[in-house]
Amino acid sequence: MKKLILVSVTFLSLTLNAQITTPKASPLAKIEQKVGLADITISYSRPGKKDRVVFGDVVPFGEIWRFGANENTKITSSESLIFGKDTLKAGTYAIFTKPTKDSWEVYFYTETTNWGTPEKWDDNKVALKLKTPVTNLNDVVENLTISLDNLQNSGATLQFSWDKTRINLPFSLNTKDKVLASIKKTMDGPTAGDYYSAASYYFQEKLDLKQALVWCTKAVELRPEAYWMSRLKAQLQAANGDYKGAIETAKISITAAEKDGDQNYVKMNKTSIEEWSKKK
Repeated sequence: MKKLILVSVTFLSLTLNAQITTPKASPLAKIEQKVGLADITISYSRPGKKDRVVFGDVVPFGEIWRFGANENTKITSSESLIFGKDTLKAGTYAIFTKPTKDSWEVYFYTETTNWGTPEKWDDNKVALKLKTPVTNLNDVVENLTISLDNLQNSGATLQFSWDKTRINLPFSLNTKDKVLASIKKTMDGPTAGDYYSAASYYFQEKLDLKQALVWCTKAVELRPEAYWMSRLKAQLQAANGDYKGAIETAKISITAAEKDGDQNYVKMNKTSIEEWSKKK
């Protein structure tokens, strides 16, 4: 009897802890694509046609539809996407659509945690709405498919296909301006901030102080009004034994600091001038 009870309890425990794992009817898909300088990710579930009439039946015409199945279809972009005259700012959005026979409306929605269509639709959460014509296909696309095609440095096409229907949303990116700005910055050489940061690090770590002075001098030449840069140059001049030059540079730093109302730098420079005056 005891053995029977033990077997029964063990069987019940195994039954309660057992988990059956089965495939989802609409499997999850994820696209990660670099377009120009943008990182774009799309996650969505892919329902199948399964001998059904999809648009106009499974997906009614004229009603907002959660594009896909299960949790929201989401798109994330690290850069703004420009659809004609409309711009979708960088970020993460849920995608909803309103299909008709000849055209679709596509909505990029700021709330992304809905399971299905929001219980209460909020137009204020629509970051962008687009309208695009339908392309009719000769061949059936069995599973809902989202793709990024026609990849170029300056854009691509966001494409939705299912059954015998396809829509295309071409977009562009502000790649050219970003690349040209990067090229210009590189070709123009280091900025005053770059020279100052390098000189400051060398000074703090007591590395090559002569090299640090060269860099800081260039920083001051580029930004003579930057009294904190003049202050560092004065310190480096003193560290290299040029106390007379350090005092003159500190006075320049004081004048600029007073003009900006920074009394802390005025005080630091005056203290240093007093100290260096005893050494020159």
